[in-house]
Amino acid sequence: METTIDTAAVPALGSSPTALRSLPPSRARLWTGRVLTGLPALFMAWGGVMSLARHPQAVEGAAQMGFSPGSLAPVAIIQLAAVACLALRRTAPFGALLLTGYLGGAVCVHVRHGDPLSAVLLPVIFCTLIWLGVYLRDERVRALSPFAR
Repeated sequence: METTIDTAAVPALGSSPTALRSLPPSRARLWTGRVLTGLPALFMAWGGVMSLARHPQAVEGAAQMGFSPGSLAPVAIIQLAAVACLALRRTAPFGALLLTGYLGGAVCVHVRHGDPLSAVLLPVIFCTLIWLGVYLRDERVRALSPFAR
């Protein structure tokens, strides 16, 4: 059973949150979205925690990419804040947007460093899974999609 939003009835996406809340996704769609979003988010949260703790592998990896050890904490805080936004239902699209920028920067660093294609594609795959998960679990994002019409 597919639910649709009458876009004429909702003049601005943020103006009528109750209209959007009345059309919840199915349980299967919701849980699939949670899993698709949650797996990359857990990996990113773990990486952020390791960077904040200045784990030797995080410090070494940052040095190999040309970052100083002092840059680990600010980047990790930004990473963890974006993951926290993604984890909250109300701010999940904003968190996905923040992580898109973060992961785009990761792609840029890997390309500039001359890393193999697998290292370049991992952030792209993470970003795709995050957005697919947000799309499945959030009616606001589905309403913006050209595929939902």
